[in-house]
Amino acid sequence: MAAKSSQTMTIPTDAELVQAQADLWRHCLSYLTPMALSCAIQLGIPTAIHRLGGAASLPDLVTALSLPPSKAPFLSRLLRLLSTTGVLASNEAGIYSLVPLSYLLVDGVRIDGDASQTALVLAVTSRHYMEAAMGLADWFKKDIAPPVPSPFEEVHGAALFEESMAVLDPECDKLFNEALAAHDHMGIGTILRECHGLFSGLQSLTDCCGGDGTTARSIVKAYPHIKCNVLDLPKVVDKAPSDGLVNYVASDMFHSIPPAQAVMLKLVLHFWGDEDCINILAQCKKAIPSREAGGKVIIIDIVVDSSSGQMFETQLLMDMAMMVYTRGRQRDENEWSSIFAKAGFSDYKIVKKLGARGVIKVYP
Repeated sequence: MAAKSSQTMTIPTDAELVQAQADLWRHCLSYLTPMALSCAIQLGIPTAIHRLGGAASLPDLVTALSLPPSKAPFLSRLLRLLSTTGVLASNEAGIYSLVPLSYLLVDGVRIDGDASQTALVLAVTSRHYMEAAMGLADWFKKDIAPPVPSPFEEVHGAALFEESMAVLDPECDKLFNEALAAHDHMGIGTILRECHGLFSGLQSLTDCCGGDGTTARSIVKAYPHIKCNVLDLPKVVDKAPSDGLVNYVASDMFHSIPPAQAVMLKLVLHFWGDEDCINILAQCKKAIPSREAGGKVIIIDIVVDSSSGQMFETQLLMDMAMMVYTRGRQRDENEWSSIFAKAGFSDYKIVKKLGARGVIKVYP
């Protein structure tokens, strides 16, 4: 069979083979891109450029970062990769400057109220994340009865954001929770500006898994008439700031959700499998009034779309991340529609797509 298969195989041309080899190198070594990004954060390169007025030369950075002069040629090679991959900008004079991506990595600087994303980069390039991905082939080979644990759980014997992770490695657990918070809070300013009418007219809102209330407080500041509840587990609510803008509720969304005109699930459902999502949405449906009375569920999450160009690859990588690190997944519109229907909802509308994410209104 092997000989027959090789005889019928189309032999690539020399040009195709050369290109294939280059593509193979790029795929095999592409893990060095996030590692270079992590290195840049640990060295403080984006912050140093910012403090130098937004642009810096190689000698400027060697001095600002307190690096040995002997490392200048090596730093130059790191900067070249960061510039080529769009993390930094550079010109022929050898001046490096920040771009929108690297602005998100500057310590102490918030872009439109959004937290720095450094924790996210450090988390996904951590030993625990990398080892989970390295165990993917072994995970596929195991016949495990549902519920199937993630490769992360299989490798480490612990689950992200659970007590088991805190026991395994308290420092990494702290980093992972900081990364989750930074990821979840990102983009609410853009949503408030771009999705006109999403929150106007609402009298009350419950933000499920709202963490420390950063997102909810942004909504209340934009729409002061909205009475906003922030629902999360007791261990999260106990650490939340108390400023009177929002009402914190310590509970489990699988069991009960505080009644409100609308319930918001911002970057929540991708963490869960379909059955869990249906159960969560069923609880949301119980918490809201009829559509005629303004009842709705607001979902902010990725909507996988093969027509979205380069963003499609990002969405697929995020889906792989969910498969490796959690029991969740990213979903396309048909998959979203299916779980909405199974949870008892009558209709939905994708209000807008912002980057890799979509804003969805779901009606009872």
